[in-house]
Amino acid sequence: MATATERQPVSRFSALTIVYSGMFASLMMIGANITSFVPFLVVGGVPITLQTFFAILSGLLLGSRLGALSMTVYMLIGLAGAPVFAKFSGGFGQILSPTFGFILTFILIAYVAGKIVERSQTMPAYITAALVATAINYIVGTSWMYFAYKMWAAAPDVFTYKIAWLWMMPPLPKDLILAVLSGIFAFRISKHLKVRRTL
Repeated sequence: MATATERQPVSRFSALTIVYSGMFASLMMIGANITSFVPFLVVGGVPITLQTFFAILSGLLLGSRLGALSMTVYMLIGLAGAPVFAKFSGGFGQILSPTFGFILTFILIAYVAGKIVERSQTMPAYITAALVATAINYIVGTSWMYFAYKMWAAAPDVFTYKIAWLWMMPPLPKDLILAVLSGIFAFRISKHLKVRRTL
């Protein structure tokens, strides 16, 4: 007989699955704008938010597919027009925003982080997964931002890939610290989270 602390499998798109997906989509909405009331926490058009933290946490706690699903729900809500992206923005036009690449990476990093911890349930694996996800978020998101500014966002000629990365330096220490903390937190709480990691 299964004990109370053992994970109980949930059926595909069960009520529990919907609740977890909705919960992390909501956390992303909060994390996107938690610093919007502090204008100086925007560097080069890049707001310093808690989105990366919650995106990684969704993968670590919910697994690759369910974590990616929750991030996809968040993105679709924003593209549908709800002001859930950073600086209370939303709408399909956000696809042309230079920072939209970061929103896309939230889906990817949730999936990658989840995949890593699905293969190993140790604390080092959780922390490694969070750091790898953070690296992916920065590399893909910054590259998207650079090409967006160059191709359609009318960046000045002096704008370079190096400058794009310099813009990303202020939030980097915060995101590295939060990545480690998310790994530790997820490791400690995952054993009590009754959710099947694959759908």
